[in-house]
Amino acid sequence: MGFGEVEGMGYYVGILLGIIMVLIWGLKSVNVWIYEKNLGKKKRESLPPGDLGWPFIGNMWSFIRAFKSGNPESFISAFVHRYGSNGMYKSLMFGNPSIILITPDVVRKVLMDEDTFQQGWPDAAIKLAGRKSFFGISNEEHKRLRKVTKAPINGHEALSIYVPNIEANVLSALEKWSQMGRIEFLTELRRLTFRIIMYIFLNSEVEHIMEALEKEFTTINHGFRAICINIPGFAYHEAFKARRRLITTLDGIIKERKKKQETSQGITRNDMLDLLLECEDDEGKKLDNEEIIDTLIGYLNAGHESSAHVTTWATMFLQTHPEDFKKAKEEQERIVKNRPSGQKGLTLKEYRQMEYLSKVVDETLRIVSLSFMTFREAKKDVEFKGYVIPKGWKLLIWYRGIHHNPENYPQPEEFNPSRWDNYVPKPGVFLPFGAGTRLCPGNDLAKLEISIFLHHFLLKYKLEMENPGCPVTYLPHPHPKDKSPGRIVKVSN
Repeated sequence: MGFGEVEGMGYYVGILLGIIMVLIWGLKSVNVWIYEKNLGKKKRESLPPGDLGWPFIGNMWSFIRAFKSGNPESFISAFVHRYGSNGMYKSLMFGNPSIILITPDVVRKVLMDEDTFQQGWPDAAIKLAGRKSFFGISNEEHKRLRKVTKAPINGHEALSIYVPNIEANVLSALEKWSQMGRIEFLTELRRLTFRIIMYIFLNSEVEHIMEALEKEFTTINHGFRAICINIPGFAYHEAFKARRRLITTLDGIIKERKKKQETSQGITRNDMLDLLLECEDDEGKKLDNEEIIDTLIGYLNAGHESSAHVTTWATMFLQTHPEDFKKAKEEQERIVKNRPSGQKGLTLKEYRQMEYLSKVVDETLRIVSLSFMTFREAKKDVEFKGYVIPKGWKLLIWYRGIHHNPENYPQPEEFNPSRWDNYVPKPGVFLPFGAGTRLCPGNDLAKLEISIFLHHFLLKYKLEMENPGCPVTYLPHPHPKDKSPGRIVKVSN
C-alpha cells in the first residue's frame, strides 16, 4: 500500500471519527434540549455541574452498572472526578431531571425545609406504595397521618407491648435454626422479621397465608427499585399485580375487624390494626380503609426487609470481629445478671440499657446504608451555594455518599462501633432513617427488633458462615450474593 493510499485511508478514518463524535455530542444534547431549554440562559448557566446522560435513560445505566459492579461508590466518584467536590451534580435519574446531593449541610437544609421542598418520589414508586402512603401524600397530610399513627407504632406503651411478641418469635426461631443444620441465614431472617411484623400488625389471623403474603411483599419490594416498565415479565409489572392482590386481602381483613368491633363490648387492642382503627386526629376524624391499607403496606414491607437485612449484617459483622462480639456479649450478660428475680424476658427498660449494642446497630446502619438515597422536589426555584435548583426538579439525597465519606467517618469501610464513643454526629452526617418531619416513623420499632434478636443471639448462639468473604449484591438492598449460608450453633455459657 502506497503512501497516498495510507494518507487517503487516514482521511476517511478521521471523517468517520468526526461523525461519531458529532453523533455522540448530539445524543448527549437531547436531554439538555428537553429539560433545560425553557429555563432561560441565566438559570442554565447557574445549574450545578453534571451530565444529563443519554436520551431518556439519562444516567441510569451508569448507576446500575456501578451498583452491579460491586463498587456502588464509583457512581458518585465519577461525578466528583469530572466536576469537582462541590457536592451538587445535575443528572437525569428515574426519568426526571435531578440534582444529586452529598454534602451534609445542603442535605440537612433540603430535608428540614418543607416550605421549599416536598416529597419527590417517582410516580412509579408512589403507585406501588399507594397514593395515601407516607410517600405519596402532601406535607400537611403527612403531618396528620404521622401524628395519629405515632403512638400505635413508636409510642412507649406500644413498644412495651411488642417486646414479648418479638422475643417469643426470636427465641423460637433461634432454637429451630440450631436444629436445622445448614440454613440461608438472610432467608430465614426475612421469614422471621416478616412473621414478627405481621403479628404486630395483624396478630395471628393471617397465619394460614403468612408464606403467600411474604412472597407478595418481596415482589413489591423488588418493584420499588426496578425500571418502570408495566409490561408482563418485568419486575415493576409483577410488583403492581402483587399490590392489587394485597389490597384485596387487607381490605377483607379490615372489614372483618370492623364488624367484630361493632359487635363487641368496647375495643380489644390486640395488635396495631386495632390501634389504627381506633386513632383519631384533632378533629375526631378516623383513618379510612385506603389510608390504613397504604400505611400497613408501607410498614409491613419496610419493617421486615430493613430489619432482616440490617440484622443479617450486624450478626455477620459481630461474628467476624471477635473483640466487638465479646464487648456486646458481656453487656447482654450484665443486663440479664442484674434482672430482678422472678422477671422473665426482656423489658423496654433493659433495651434502653444496651449502650454498646446500640453503637453496633448504628455502625451497621451507617456501613450498609440500606436506603442509599431518598427523593425531594423543589416547589420553587431555589438558589443555594451559588447554584440554582429549578422548580420541579428532583433532589436525590445520597445517604450512602454521606455515610461513606472519609471526611465524615475516617476509614468508612471499617466496622468500628467504638467510633461512636462520645461522638455526636454533626447535623446531616448520620441519616439511616432520614431527618425532619419525614423521618422514618418506624425507626424505634426497627431498632428494637434488631436489638432483641442480637441480645439472644449473643447470649447463646454463634453463626458459622460458609463463605464470610462472599461478594455483595447492592440492589435492591445490599446483601451477600449467597444469602449467607451457614449454621446457627448453640453454645454453653
